[in-house]
Amino acid sequence: MHVAELVAALRRDVDVVVRCFGLPRDEPHTYAYLVPPQLTSANPSLATLGVDLQMAEDVVGADLVHSHTWYANAAGHLAKLLHGIPHVVTAHSLEPLRPWKAEQLGGGYRISSWIEKTAFEAADAVIAVSAGMRADILRCYPDIDPARVHVVHNGIDLERWTRVQDDAVLERFGIDPSARGVVFVGRITRQKGLPYLLAAARELDPDVQLILCAGAPDTPEIMAEVQAGVKVLQSEREGVIWIDEMLPQHELAAVLSAGTVFVCPSIYEPLGIVNLEAMACGLPVVGTATGGIPEVVADGLTGRLVPIRQSDDGTGTPLEPERFIADLAAALSEVLADPETARLMGEAGRLRAEAEFSWASIAERTRAVYESLVPGDETSGDETAGGDVPAEREPDTADDD
Repeated sequence: MHVAELVAALRRDVDVVVRCFGLPRDEPHTYAYLVPPQLTSANPSLATLGVDLQMAEDVVGADLVHSHTWYANAAGHLAKLLHGIPHVVTAHSLEPLRPWKAEQLGGGYRISSWIEKTAFEAADAVIAVSAGMRADILRCYPDIDPARVHVVHNGIDLERWTRVQDDAVLERFGIDPSARGVVFVGRITRQKGLPYLLAAARELDPDVQLILCAGAPDTPEIMAEVQAGVKVLQSEREGVIWIDEMLPQHELAAVLSAGTVFVCPSIYEPLGIVNLEAMACGLPVVGTATGGIPEVVADGLTGRLVPIRQSDDGTGTPLEPERFIADLAAALSEVLADPETARLMGEAGRLRAEAEFSWASIAERTRAVYESLVPGDETSGDETAGGDVPAEREPDTADDD
C-alpha cells in the first residue's frame, strides 16, 4: 500500500519505474518478475534473491534506486554496486525485531536478516516510517550514521479512505450497524497481537460486536492459536464476526465505518497504515503504546494508548501479559461506554490524518531525500529498482506479490 500510494504521488514530477514481485501489471512503467524456475521449490529467501538478481540487472539507466523491505533490499544493494547509483531504503519493519519469522522461513530468516543488515548499512539514505522506527534502526544497526536516517511517515489517501455506508456489505458479513463494535484489521502474525485482543474481548460488554478482518496467517501454529481463541469467544458471546478474506478497499471502508472503535493491539508496529485508514474513516483508535503508534494516535484526543512493558529480546513480548490484556480491555470499554466522545475522537482523528499524513506531503519529503543524493530536477527514482527495461530483454512476471 505504501509503495502504490507513494509512487502515484511521486509520478506527478518524478520519473518513476517500478520493479515488483507479482503478476503482470497494467500500470505503465511497472514491471513484475517471476521466481526463476530452478528456485520455485527453494526456501522463500532464496526464491526472493532469484527475483532480486533480475531486478538489479534491469536497473541500468536509473539515477537512484529505492527499495522497500528485505524482499527488495538485495535488488537495491546489488543495483547500487552494479550501476554505481545511490540506494535509498525505506524501513517498514526490522528483521531483528521479528524473530518469530524463523517459524515461517526456517534458516531463511538468517538470510533475510543478512540481506537487511547488508543493505541498510551500505545504503546512502535510510527512511524510517516513524521516529520510533528510527530509534529501532539505530539500536539494531549501530554502525549506520544517524545523519543518514530520515523520518518520513506513512500516508493515507484521504479521497479513497473516508466514511462509507453500504448496507449490503454489512448484511453479507452479519454486521449489525446499530450495535457498538470493535474492529480489528491485520494479518495473523505474532506482531499484530491478535491473541491478546481475543483475551481482552472476553471482558467487554456482551452486546459489543467484535469484527475481525484477519487472514494470511504466517504459520499453521499462529492460525491454530487464533482459531482456538475465536472458538472460546464464540462459545461465550454472540457478535464475534471473523472475516478471513482480504476485502476490497470499498468494503473494508464500509466495515470500518460501521464500527465504534478501531483496535491495534500490536506488540510491534513501525507505524501502522491500518490506524490511518481507520482514522480517515472517522474511528477513534485504541492502540498499543509501542513503535510508531504514539506518533499517529493522540492519546485522549483521537483515541487511547495502552501502556505495555515489553521484553528487550527482540520479540516485543509483554512482560506482564495479563496486565496488558486488562489495560487493553479497559481502554476499549472506556471508549465504547461513551459513543458521543468516541464520535468526537473519530472526527479529530480524521482531521489529524488530513493535516499530517497526506501522500502529497509524504512524497515531497521523500523527494527531498532523493535530491540530497542526486541534485537537480531530473531525478528518476524507482520504488524497487530503477531504470528502463533493456530493449533486448523484457522481465518475466512473478507469482508472488
